[in-house]
Amino acid sequence: MAEQWQCPKCEHTEFDTDEITATGSGLSKFFNVQNRKFTAVTCRRCAYTEFYRGETSALGNIVDFLGN
Repeated sequence: MAEQWQCPKCEHTEFDTDEITATGSGLSKFFNVQNRKFTAVTCRRCAYTEFYRGETSALGNIVDFLGN
């Protein structure tokens, strides 16, 4: 991905990545279980950010639930 990504706004090719988690809906929201995972790619020039859906693990969801 590093060699392929280009900002759709300013066409810059340098970027930073970060990982975020979020709750879904229903019971996961009620119990604040972070069962959605995304990778954020942010352009270093203009700060435009794109989100890409990632995979979450069942073990990670259980640990998150117990940590609440």
